[in-house]
Amino acid sequence: MAEKRKSSPPISYREASLVKRQRQAGDYDDAASSQQIAIASSKDGQDKGLIRSVKRTSSLSHPILGLTGAHTSEIFDVKFSRDGSRIAAASADRTISIWSVYGECANIGQLKGHSKAVTCLAFSNTISDALYSGSADGTIIAWSLATGEKQRRLRGHRAIVNCVSATRSGPELLVSASDDGQVMIWDPQAKEPLDVLDVGYPVTAVAFSEDSSQIYVGGIDNQIHIYDLTRKAIALTLRGHLDTITSISLSPSGSHILSTSFDDSLRIWDVRPFAPEPNPADPSANAANPRLYRTLRGTTFGGFENLLIKAGWSADGEKVVAGGADRTCTIWDVESAAILYKLPGHRGTCTAAVFHPKEPVVVSCSTDTTLLLGEIDP
Repeated sequence: MAEKRKSSPPISYREASLVKRQRQAGDYDDAASSQQIAIASSKDGQDKGLIRSVKRTSSLSHPILGLTGAHTSEIFDVKFSRDGSRIAAASADRTISIWSVYGECANIGQLKGHSKAVTCLAFSNTISDALYSGSADGTIIAWSLATGEKQRRLRGHRAIVNCVSATRSGPELLVSASDDGQVMIWDPQAKEPLDVLDVGYPVTAVAFSEDSSQIYVGGIDNQIHIYDLTRKAIALTLRGHLDTITSISLSPSGSHILSTSFDDSLRIWDVRPFAPEPNPADPSANAANPRLYRTLRGTTFGGFENLLIKAGWSADGEKVVAGGADRTCTIWDVESAAILYKLPGHRGTCTAAVFHPKEPVVVSCSTDTTLLLGEIDP
């Protein structure tokens, strides 16, 4: 990979530096996994004072890390690799940065190949070291992270690619969505799409079902359409959002999807193959809309920028996380719909946030050109 960069130090918080210090005689901590944290009120780090012992919950080198210096423009998407050892971030500067998660959290390379902004990313779920990127140049690139080289460029869309998603199991397939009003199904080893779905208006979000027999499609019509790929027809339409869908994410169990919208809500939908009873825990659910499982609020997805802000699930499916136009990363409990964390730190819109696949760790990206990597309570 080209242009390796030095790792970033822990990010400063509210203009004060977080500094590790060695344990001193008399310090007491009832957990071996705790870490003594001192805060430095001066830039040279001389005026330090112990504020508390922090119980560590992950294998990160620090509880909070700022990953900076890799990009010169907005970051639109971020993803963890399948094993959780690497992070990929997509930027308007036309590059993709790759970071190691553990140790020094080094920026281990930059992938270059798109002629316009890189808008979306998807790691392969079945092929080791495979990464897919979509761009405003209308193409999708399949990358090998082992070599940092392009494996194939997929051409077909006539406008910006807003989303790309990979199958969870079985033969590797991709689905992409574009402002050209088309959804395309790809074999990453082939030059031409296997199938093209002409939606007729800009499509902003797309994802495969658990068994890859269906795709979930969201766009500017404010609805989520479930397409049956065998019948090539709409099997079901989920209604409830009042504005453009900005992201769709399948739950770890494959039984629910999470959607975000410019209407400033996240909605969780039951997509199991039976019609459930309306959920009494959510007043928005009714006999006409029984698939709606939860409605989550507490952040802003619209804003003047109208960026396609993305969200994701925790590995156990009990929490969801989303970026926000309010510059925060918000985490909700799925069952109670309560906000668990409202994490500050970014100086611009938080465009995407995702959970680590194995640890209680979240990474977020922003228009401020930075990534924030941090642990939470499990």
